[in-house]
Amino acid sequence: MTDGYDVLGIGVGPFNLGLAALLEDASADLEVCFLEQEPEFNWHEGMLIEETTLEVPFLADLVTMVDPSNPYSYLNYLSERNRLYEFYFYEEFFIPRREYNEYCRWVADQLPTLEFDQRVTDVRVEGDAFAVETVDPTSGERSSYVADDVVMGIGTQRHIPEQFEDHLGRDVFHSASYLHNRERCLEADSITVVGSGQSAAEVFRDLLERQADRSYSLDWLTRSRGFFQMTDAKLGHMIFTPDYTEYFYDLDQETKDELLADQGLLYKGIDEATSAKIYDALYQRSIGDDDPDVGLLAATAVTDIGPARADSDGYQLICEQWQEAEQFVHESEVVILGTGYNRTDPPFLAPLEDRIHRDEDGRLEITKDFRLETDLSAGEIFVQNAELHTHGVNAPDLGLGPYRNATIVNEIVGEDVYDDTRADTFQSFTVDDFVDRRGARRLPETRSQIPTDD
Repeated sequence: MTDGYDVLGIGVGPFNLGLAALLEDASADLEVCFLEQEPEFNWHEGMLIEETTLEVPFLADLVTMVDPSNPYSYLNYLSERNRLYEFYFYEEFFIPRREYNEYCRWVADQLPTLEFDQRVTDVRVEGDAFAVETVDPTSGERSSYVADDVVMGIGTQRHIPEQFEDHLGRDVFHSASYLHNRERCLEADSITVVGSGQSAAEVFRDLLERQADRSYSLDWLTRSRGFFQMTDAKLGHMIFTPDYTEYFYDLDQETKDELLADQGLLYKGIDEATSAKIYDALYQRSIGDDDPDVGLLAATAVTDIGPARADSDGYQLICEQWQEAEQFVHESEVVILGTGYNRTDPPFLAPLEDRIHRDEDGRLEITKDFRLETDLSAGEIFVQNAELHTHGVNAPDLGLGPYRNATIVNEIVGEDVYDDTRADTFQSFTVDDFVDRRGARRLPETRSQIPTDD
């Protein structure tokens, strides 16, 4: 049996979950379904470490920034859970990551349009529609769907450096699995964290705070130039707006790539609170005669890994401090890879590959309103968080998810169901906007000197 829909979502992470919530509350009469291969919603459950917080304010929930009165807002979640006063006196703008996950699960439990245990295997074109095939990962049962439009929200995959792939297991694992392996870490004699982003920092902080009750040594290596804090300032935050997304999109690709290369610390560094907690813990441990059994080294790549010596447990890491061009061997019983995430093209798009447009670097060509550029005769394929190279650093930002979803909803429906117009900010990004706001005058293209009255 084949089920037919107006919109079919592939993947149920926060972005497609937010789209499902907006569609559920929209006035448009659409048949909608969202498919997810996991048995239930969980957001980075292996990293829901105690005392970690979301890196965006609580208003960056699934719906509020385009629809504050939506019943699936975070504040309504608190109200339904009888926690409004508890949150009121919590007096924090950044909520616990564990609670963000609970909030998303609360939304997912209410939406009838979500189907779990459905892994998409193929997306093809049949006539003027998309034919989508799925399999239940547990039972192997197959299902078919037909949809006018498709929205891909499949997220990113763990980045495992090639040299570690053959060693993955209970002693070498990605930070995304940290909580599932924490007890093993606490039993070890030595632990090394590799990487310097927020996830690596959160794992290191957690192990550092537990180290006093254990006997393991703890080291932190990164090939980055330092353990740098994420850029965090109110004026700088104004780029996390629809205005900047549109400005970035209209730049030429060479300029976009240059900008992205310099903007890593806008979304990849360590947040201020985590950085401070780590340093403060190290300082407190250093009081008295004993230094903490901790080592930190930047500008150092782990180039290879192999078994430890016969008289030791664990692994030998071949390391290179690239600024000094010096190599050394470091031994560790457990290795945790805080090496980030990659986006790869999903295999289910393979049947459509010759109809999808790519740029000269092989990247997907994506329109301003988040559609794949294709030669397809069917409907549209929209993307969630696959447009970093075209739309900039706002692509993975949770706070801009509702804006993107409002744009997608309006495109699907064919009218402005939600207001996705540019938000007012104090900063202008284009010359046109500044000229209009401030009454400045443009120079003719052929002039570069101060204009005179004549």
